[in-house]
Amino acid sequence: MAIATSTPVPWPAPTASGPVTSSVHLPGSKSMTARALVLAAVSMGTSTLRAPLRARDTELMSGGLRALGTHVSTRDDNLWTVRSRALSGPAAIDVGLAGTVMRFLPAIAALAEGPVTFDGDPVARRRPMAPLITALRGLGVDIESANGGLPLTVNGAGRVGGGEVTIDASASSQLVSGLLLAAGAFERGIVVRHDGPKVPSAPHLRMTTQMLRLAGAAVDDSTPNVWTVEPGRLSGRAWNIEPDLSGAAPFLAAALVTGGAVTVMDWPIGTTQPGDQLRELLTGMGGEATLTPEGLTVRGTGRIHGLTADLSEVGELTPVLAALAALADSPSRLTGIGHIRAHETDRLAALARELGRLGVQVHELPDGLEIHPRPLTGSVFETYDDHRMAHAAAVIGLTVPGVDLTDVACTSKTLPQFPALWSAMVQGTAGGSD
Repeated sequence: MAIATSTPVPWPAPTASGPVTSSVHLPGSKSMTARALVLAAVSMGTSTLRAPLRARDTELMSGGLRALGTHVSTRDDNLWTVRSRALSGPAAIDVGLAGTVMRFLPAIAALAEGPVTFDGDPVARRRPMAPLITALRGLGVDIESANGGLPLTVNGAGRVGGGEVTIDASASSQLVSGLLLAAGAFERGIVVRHDGPKVPSAPHLRMTTQMLRLAGAAVDDSTPNVWTVEPGRLSGRAWNIEPDLSGAAPFLAAALVTGGAVTVMDWPIGTTQPGDQLRELLTGMGGEATLTPEGLTVRGTGRIHGLTADLSEVGELTPVLAALAALADSPSRLTGIGHIRAHETDRLAALARELGRLGVQVHELPDGLEIHPRPLTGSVFETYDDHRMAHAAAVIGLTVPGVDLTDVACTSKTLPQFPALWSAMVQGTAGGSD
């Protein structure tokens, strides 16, 4: 069921000839787009998504919902329309490599009548799913899975009773979100209790509960590690999708690397997106961050300082921060990110391997990395079909000639425009552009 791809063509990362000064418009948040699509599918009436992200992950989410019977129109890039309909199988859903699709849609499939199969790219079969499968089975859902992950089949009964479940969500906050987003349609709602090590990416859970409330759900998350969603049909609404702040990381990092100034337009004043922590993290590494109604501007001096930080809430920022750490004037220690070993690739091992190939001294920790900067030389940089690894390589390539990405097309997962936007920014032609 995996989407066929052609042999990747190596991509030479552009090297900046001087300070990068640019304004960049980024597409919508992947996380918000995915949640809005799912909530629209279980809400009464029509929902709209303004400024959504059109990328592989969100196209797969739209396709999965269509397979279940939901009307999803994405013809207008700036305004998608979703009309809820009775959910039904049989259906086959391709999750690609998208954690949101593989973890958000099984509970929705349980509300459909008929079998719904899930599978995706080969690496997706290694991503953690077992706690979600066990939780859904505890709610009475019939799921077939030979190995506790993909491929799997949800034999939907058209209803889910709901109730209380305990889950170890230490591998991914998406395991909890996948239960909560569908729970308003469960006959008794849901109470989810987390039992295990700290849940990573907590801001994403806050995004889930906030968006549920905006759709009309009664949600109680006042007790740590316990989330309650009362039964009740949600209402369709207009969703205004914020720019993808995590996707802004390489662009803002360019200001630090080159001693320039980069503005990401329309940065929200208040947000639940984890990427908002870039303001503090990049300031700690020697940048200056200024937030105005126009957007967020980060300025650099050309000197980057090492960083000691717990990144458990912002694991997706690790590759770009590690790239900056490789160019810093002092060592860095990045911890709290053991869970990113189970992302698109084992990101800790991949970063240690690829940064080491460029000349960086990297010590791999159980839950992080110690990075000791050294003089760097260009080399092939394997991206492992991981968009964030490609972002890291592009950042280093700003100042290290000869960094060749094995595959830049993997950035289509969340930002298909990345190669063009990046090249235009480095060449000084991206100011004020879309």
